[in-house]
Amino acid sequence: MLQSKRVVILGGSSGLGLATAKAVGEAGGSIVIVSGKQSRVDEALKDLPAGSQGHAVDLSREANIKTFFEKIGPFDHLVYTAGEPLSLTPIDALEIEQAKTFFTVRFWGAMAAVKYGHTFLNPGGTISLTSGTAGWRPQKGWGVAASLCTAMEGFMRAMAVELAPVRVNLVIPGVIRTNLWSGMPAAQLQAFYDSEARRLPAGRIGEAGDIAKTFLFFMSNPHLTGQAVVVDGGSVLV
Repeated sequence: MLQSKRVVILGGSSGLGLATAKAVGEAGGSIVIVSGKQSRVDEALKDLPAGSQGHAVDLSREANIKTFFEKIGPFDHLVYTAGEPLSLTPIDALEIEQAKTFFTVRFWGAMAAVKYGHTFLNPGGTISLTSGTAGWRPQKGWGVAASLCTAMEGFMRAMAVELAPVRVNLVIPGVIRTNLWSGMPAAQLQAFYDSEARRLPAGRIGEAGDIAKTFLFFMSNPHLTGQAVVVDGGSVLV
């Protein structure tokens, strides 16, 4: 499906990004991953096919993103999964200046990647972005997370119009078993996973590979653009 296609994954050294890189490799594609730390890039490359490329880029700086795309040249598909874990804080306790930092990589980094990356896309290319279910069904303390997710969805739709015929889509994951939750103690995390699995209509927690399949679907379907696809095991329904 992806033979002779070059896929650039920003945030590709772990979690959803690394799972997507592995799926691209299995589909015959050529892989370029980006992470903020060279050590994480090197570790991820051990799990990817020979010939895969990795770059350490500080995605909080627009100039770095511009230079990166100028360096790598033409490619076929762009996937953006980069972002640090969010802090969930009630509005009364929210520190606005700290809240702004969560947008730096997750939103402004994605916007810069689209700005500088789309000009290097080959004909038929795609851009795939990442959000979350916080914007669809927020809970208490999710003001920043919900705002970020909603902003990303609006940006995706605007870019699908502005950059056409480049196809631009967005995946909205629910609770996925990744290092996003690594800040929780192991016992508490497992209890959280178990509770979610019992609640979800799908009967299990999502895996990073579930999201990777969605990104590959975006790349392969020539009539899909401007869409936000929820992959959450049915969490927004219950």
